[in-house]
Amino acid sequence: MQGRLSAWLVKHGLVHRSLGFDYQGIETLQIKPEDWHSVAVILYVYGYNYLRSQCAYDVAPGGLLASVYHLTRIEYGVDQPEEVWKSANFQERESYDMLGIFYDNHPRWIGWPLRKDYIAPNFYEIQDAY
Repeated sequence: MQGRLSAWLVKHGLVHRSLGFDYQGIETLQIKPEDWHSVAVILYVYGYNYLRSQCAYDVAPGGLLASVYHLTRIEYGVDQPEEVWKSANFQERESYDMLGIFYDNHPRWIGWPLRKDYIAPNFYEIQDAY
């Protein structure tokens, strides 16, 4: 079943997969990583100008990793940010640190503790804070 947003994306030739609606009637879409930036900009222009949250999860050991963005519309005037959803920076950083999902312009961490295939080291190195 296709919702209004999915129909609008199809009309404008943007590749995605509709996953239906959640229990509150909110449409869920699946977008390939290589198409995400283009679709994100279009969604922002379409009016999804507020990122409620971003999270990530490990679907299966050694398998698919998913990054989820909860977007909503704020009808009153909002200044356009320099980047789409600037607030995603911290949330994406946490998704990378914990699961290893790569996002452009984020620092790297060794290992991803929340992945199902993560093996905890026998010791933890104390890092110098200075």
